[in-house]
Parts: sequence; structure tokens; C-alpha cells
Amino acid sequence: MAFGQIESLEHNGARIAYERLAGAEPTFVWLGGFKSDMAGTKAQTLADWANRSGQAFVRFDYSGHGVSGGAFEDGSISRWLGDTLAVLDQLTTGPLVLVGSSMGGWLALLAARARPERVAGLLLIAPAADFTERLMWPSFSPEQQARLMAEGRLELPSAYSPEPNVITREMIEDGRRHLVMDAPFPFDGMVRILAGGEDPDVPLDHVLALLPVLRTKDVVLHRIP
Repeated sequence: MAFGQIESLEHNGARIAYERLAGAEPTFVWLGGFKSDMAGTKAQTLADWANRSGQAFVRFDYSGHGVSGGAFEDGSISRWLGDTLAVLDQLTTGPLVLVGSSMGGWLALLAARARPERVAGLLLIAPAADFTERLMWPSFSPEQQARLMAEGRLELPSAYSPEPNVITREMIEDGRRHLVMDAPFPFDGMVRILAGGEDPDVPLDHVLALLPVLRTKDVVLHRIP
């Protein structure tokens, strides 16, 4: 398949768009962030590296993101994890390195737990593990929390788009079913974490709180001032 050609697979009633590059193992898989897509600068940088290096690579858009089908408001951690596992199972073979940015870092951890025999390494960029519970929910005022639970949705201004972020009650409640930072997280492979000291979306303290949870012998945090 020619690199740069967008293909799709069907999962859970939605068309999941992806790009795939054949090459050497392990296959690197890009997992983007909340309301991000596979055309972003980090994803493109990784794609360019894979192309130059002859490395197998896959990037995709979750349902409701980018050029994939489905509505964003129907999304949840369960749904986007399902998209991720469908991509891993249907588009890749052999060992994997999951590269997860922000929310993608949380999904990378969940995918590694679901497919431990496949995932050999994790590269987590400002990993926003448990962000719905630890970052999003506490940021809401009591009035916003009450409205979200009563009405089922909350519209918030976005720093990255003229369209508001729509947060649903299902997203919050479903996130609570996938928390990873409240108990030890065993993983046999290599973990590398990149964290920005002044990241406004995923504070360094949040990333540091993930480190004691990871039960692996090979984890390195790179702090970027």
C-alpha cells in the first residue's frame, strides 16, 4: 500500500480512517489526543521518521475525530479503545510500539493491558491517563457538574477550535470504568515518557503521578522545560 493513501475499516458502525506503511518490525502505532487527528504535527513527524527509516507504521482517527465517521458526542474511552484494538487486530502483526499523545497515552496503556502479548513498548507524550476524572471533572464548577449530570452534556469553549468541546455524562461515567492510576499497572516492555514543564493541558505533576503506578523495570521520563 502506498504511504499517504487513506483507507478505512468498519468498526462499531463507524468508518475508521487510517494510513499504513509497511516496513520493519516492530510496528509503531500513533494514538492521538482528545479531538486531535492523524494529520497533526506530532503524527506527521512520526510518519516522516518511519518513512525515512523503513519502519512499519500505522496512524488513524478515532470515531468522531478527523476524517473518520461517527459523531464526537457518541465517543467515550470504551469506544475509542475499541477503535484502537480494532486497528491493532486488523491492520498489524507482530510486536508493537504504541505512541500515545495526551488522551492517546491513556488509550495506549489500556491497549497494552488488553494486548500484553503484542505491545513491546510505549512512548507516551504528555500522557493524560484518567484525565476525565483527574483533570476534567475537578475543573468543572459545582454548577457545571450538576448541569452535566442532569442534562447529560456540557458545552465548553475550546482553545484549539471555534467549535465548543461537548462533554457528555457518558464520557465521564465511562472514564471511571477505565482508570489506571489508582492501582499498580504491570507492563513488561520499555516505557519512555515525554513531558513538558509548562504544558497547560497535562500538567507535569499529573505525569509524575503516573510513574509510581507503572510496574516495569525500564521506564525513563524526559522532562522538556
